Amino acid sequence: MARRLRVLVAVTSLLTVLSPASAGHVAGASHSAATDAAFVERLVHQVSLDLFVSTAGTAADPWFDWSTDGCSAPLVGSTGRSFDFRAACRRHDFGYRNLKLLERRYGAGSTYWNGTSRARVDARLRADTRAHCQTRPWYERYTCLGWSETFYAAVRAAGGP
Repeated sequence: MARRLRVLVAVTSLLTVLSPASAGHVAGASHSAATDAAFVERLVHQVSLDLFVSTAGTAADPWFDWSTDGCSAPLVGSTGRSFDFRAACRRHDFGYRNLKLLERRYGAGSTYWNGTSRARVDARLRADTRAHCQTRPWYERYTCLGWSETFYAAVRAAGGP
C-alpha cells in the first residue's frame, strides 16, 4: 500500500510539473499588470525550455503573443545542417513580444520593455542555445557554440532598446 501511495504521489507530482497551468497562468483568468508580468517572467526565465515549449504548444492563453519567426534563420552555416535552436528562438520571441505587449498595455514608457529586460531575454536565448549545443555530439559542439554566439550577437545588435 505504501508503495502504491508513493507511485501515485510521484505521478501526480510529475503531471503537475508538466501541466501548462504550472507555468503560472490559466487561460481565461483575470489579467493585471502584476499577474501578466509574473507569467511572462516565469515562462522566460524560470521554467525549463521543455516546459515552455509544452506550454506554448497547448491551447495557451490568447491574451499573450505566442507567435514566432524561429529567429528568422532555420538553417545555419553553409553545410545545410541545422543546429536546432527553434525552441530557444520561440522562447526568445515570446519574451520580446510579450514584454513589448505588457509595455503597450500597462507600461509608462520603459516599465517592462527596456534595455535591461531585453538583455535578460537575450541572455536566456544564449543560455538555451548553449544548452542545446551540449546535447550535440562532441565533434559538433564547437561549431554549435560558435553559432550560438552568432545568434546572440545578432539579437544584441538588432533587437531593440
